[in-house]
Amino acid sequence: MPTYISAEGLEQLKQEYEDRRTRVRTEIAEKISAAKELGDLSENFEYQEAKEQQAQNEMRLVDLEAMIKDAVLVEQQKGGASITLGSRFTVEADGKKRSFEMVGSSEADPLNGKISNESPIGMAFIGRAEGEKVEVTVPSGTTVYKILRLE
Repeated sequence: MPTYISAEGLEQLKQEYEDRRTRVRTEIAEKISAAKELGDLSENFEYQEAKEQQAQNEMRLVDLEAMIKDAVLVEQQKGGASITLGSRFTVEADGKKRSFEMVGSSEADPLNGKISNESPIGMAFIGRAEGEKVEVTVPSGTTVYKILRLE
């Protein structure tokens, strides 16, 4: 499954991968080694916790490797007739203006205006144009947005 991501986002994934592969793995290995020296592993909380951290780190490494391998770079769109991945746009709802950037799910950060193309709000905006009204229904209710401008 493709991972839609900006060049900046891909670089961040690669940095996280390298950090986890080198620094984090080493730190966890040191924790496991120190915990083994404490004796009985069956009742050793430090050992169990370090092994859990190791498993979580290895799962994240597998996820990161897959995302990097399947990365599809999305360029930031300037203007355009409709909202697509990479588009930046400004909307108005309930008298308040907000700016959004349409990104892939791995870069989504709704609090900072980066919405995923796979989220309910993202799916509602894809393909829409300036001046259109978009009704978005989420668990907390329905909001009507007016697209003011594509940047």
